[in-house]
Amino acid sequence: MEENIQIKKITIIGLILNTIIAIIKLVVGFWGNSQAVIADAVHSFSDSSTDLVVIFGVKYWTAPPDASHPYGHKKIESGLTIVIGIILFFTALGLGYHAIESLINFQERNVKIISLVGPILSLIFKEILFHKSYKIGVKYNSSAVKANAWHHRTDALSSIPVLIAVVASIINPKLSYLDEIGAIVVAIFIIKLAVDIISKNFNELIDSAVEAEEMKLIQDILSRNPEVLGYHKVRSRKLGSSVFLDLHLEVDGELTVTKGHDIATKVKHSLINECPKIIDVVVHIEPKKK
Repeated sequence: MEENIQIKKITIIGLILNTIIAIIKLVVGFWGNSQAVIADAVHSFSDSSTDLVVIFGVKYWTAPPDASHPYGHKKIESGLTIVIGIILFFTALGLGYHAIESLINFQERNVKIISLVGPILSLIFKEILFHKSYKIGVKYNSSAVKANAWHHRTDALSSIPVLIAVVASIINPKLSYLDEIGAIVVAIFIIKLAVDIISKNFNELIDSAVEAEEMKLIQDILSRNPEVLGYHKVRSRKLGSSVFLDLHLEVDGELTVTKGHDIATKVKHSLINECPKIIDVVVHIEPKKK
């Protein structure tokens, strides 16, 4: 299956790149005496763990519907995406706690210029990886891949305060406390992203309806069809990153069953074609009440 292959391919590339960058950050962080760079290395290693979640999970959520799971397996994707969010959250808590502890017991130290190598490499390559991964996530409407892509971007963006802190510490050792502050900023940034990811995908697990903007588009599509005289009981539920829809259409009561079926089919195709997230629509036809 193309979706499975493409998602695995970009994620494996990310896993290899994450591991290499994380090792480089860890080595130069210890060698260069920079806690912010070491914290950034731990963040990169957490990227590798989320890559593994996606690699081993994609074959399950892309599996076609079967007798036991007639609606497919997309909720596995939401569940695994929450796992990614939880990994991010606790990784950030650990980084923040350690940085705050070091700031409280601050001791001036010399941060070496070699420390700059880690955040610079991360900033360049992780931003490239973000764009490549997010493109695949959008193409296949995969919340897990998009969440993993944002994980790459947090690694790239978190390298900016780290870079600033390291440069300041190199210029003036009295400013080496900025190294800890840089690590704290990274932790806060990751916690915010993790909470957003967990919240969004938890709503998908409990069959939340589509957002108001998407519902407005659905209503506009229904209203455009002149053969549809009315509609009600429009209900939606999220299944992973996909949407199932069911609704009641009112049509001319004098129409034949075949004509009513044709209208329902036309409406269904319009909704699926114009709303990419919708993968199935159940339409109930009833006569327009006079």
